Amino acid sequence: MTRPVDKLKEDDRVLWNLVARTAKPLKGRAAVDIPLAVEAKPVPPQQVPAIGNPGVASKPKTQHVSHALDEPTLDKLSKGRLPIEGRVDLHGLTQEAAYSLLFSFLHRAHAGGVRYVLVITGKGSSSGGDGVLRRTVPAWLSTPAFRPLVSSHDHAARNHGGSGALYVRLRRVRS
Repeated sequence: MTRPVDKLKEDDRVLWNLVARTAKPLKGRAAVDIPLAVEAKPVPPQQVPAIGNPGVASKPKTQHVSHALDEPTLDKLSKGRLPIEGRVDLHGLTQEAAYSLLFSFLHRAHAGGVRYVLVITGKGSSSGGDGVLRRTVPAWLSTPAFRPLVSSHDHAARNHGGSGALYVRLRRVRS
């Protein structure tokens, strides 16, 4: 009898490992150490963003900042007349994990020709302040690493998560 071939993609495996690390072992069982990431294929240097320190939400060094979505587009997205073709949920992730998941998700969506996506950051008001991801994700979307992918972004409508989510318009793929 042969073992079935593993059909998980690398991004799915990383996401699964993030979830699996939060599981508690059954009573009387030893915890299994799960590596955070699987050995990845080397990524060409032009695809790897210069992360520096994703935890620091500093302003971009250049004056070019992503523009907010225009009102007609924002209205169509909120009413469901423009389709949201993808969504990613960053709840409960560390800043580093959220940054890499967001970058890989947006990179795949852009390569697939997706135009509008929803990024769920959560409101993060557990200690009385704004959530860390709620503050930093819009700053990340304005950095040079995301600039080739992101055209504009804005807070989502209440029915899509309100201030705990962002609409992101991706740039068109140049042929």
